[in-house]
Amino acid sequence: MAPLSQPPESGRPPQLVRPGLWLFAPSRDSQGGSSWLLEAGAWGGRGDLLVDCPGFTQANLDCLQRRTAEVGPGTIVLTSREGHGRCRRIQEALGWSVLVQEQEAYLLPGVRACTSFGSEHTLAPGVALLWTPGPTPGACVLHVHTGALDGLFCGRLLVPTGPSALAPLATARTFHWGRQLASVERLRRWLPAGSPAWIASGAGLGALRGDKLVMGGAALLAGLDLASLAPAGR
Repeated sequence: MAPLSQPPESGRPPQLVRPGLWLFAPSRDSQGGSSWLLEAGAWGGRGDLLVDCPGFTQANLDCLQRRTAEVGPGTIVLTSREGHGRCRRIQEALGWSVLVQEQEAYLLPGVRACTSFGSEHTLAPGVALLWTPGPTPGACVLHVHTGALDGLFCGRLLVPTGPSALAPLATARTFHWGRQLASVERLRRWLPAGSPAWIASGAGLGALRGDKLVMGGAALLAGLDLASLAPAGR
């Protein structure tokens, strides 16, 4: 790893996707994954929520430092080890707290103000995390269902497979495929009926062909044929 004093590259600023929700440019620090910023005013919290770490670039730091000056320090929510990126550098630059599932807290030595959780964790009424192991041991999702907001940040539990399409996908980096499918089923039972309205994936979004969010999230989840994806002999 390069010294902490090394200046970041310039990078591209995040893109506004809907009021209060921003998408950062793909980060090579997280294998081309996607990071999201949910503004405090959108979810009713005291600070913004940064869902996974974007690239350590000047454009991203400028944006996050402006938000810190406006509403105070936020929280970095890590949905899997694939989204950690340069968490320590970003945390040191911003002074934000970090929230991670306990199975992957050990991957963040030296990160200050780091809190871990087990099976579930509630940040505020209607804002909760669920442990969904499979993509990685400590993978989790963030559900935000408050006011007019009804979305799911699914990390890499579900990845884009085509326009308006998401599905669990086994890759060479998958921790446990059977557990991943079981986590999707648990997620379907955990979510309120008819929710979410949209899903934001933490994977690369190229397969969505220009879209950022996948609408009709509840119907998409209900329509997943998990039995056809189950390991042979199960």
